[in-house]
Amino acid sequence: MPVTTFCAPVLPGRTEAWKAAAQEMLGPRKDEHAASRRRLGITREIASLQSTPQGDWVVVCLEADDPDSVLSRILASDEPFERWFSETVLQGAHGISASQVPPPNQLFVDWQA
Repeated sequence: MPVTTFCAPVLPGRTEAWKAAAQEMLGPRKDEHAASRRRLGITREIASLQSTPQGDWVVVCLEADDPDSVLSRILASDEPFERWFSETVLQGAHGISASQVPPPNQLFVDWQA
């Protein structure tokens, strides 16, 4: 299954909002989150918060049918959960909009035992 990784800066002052959204996805929105990820062909999603001297970043790993299209598809979706995720997480915490989707990463090392 194809995999992509990327990092996204958390906008200044939005770290607690990002954490709250992550908790919603693990709690009251857990079923919506799972259904969304199935719709998008995602089989694994990892999001880690990394604090640096330059600010907070979220490091993401996605395993999906077409991982490089996931952000664009979420931003264009009319599904209620994806609209919430787009407004709250992508745009609200990271400042990512449909016109500012980061280009796919270049993979350099992919080692597996």
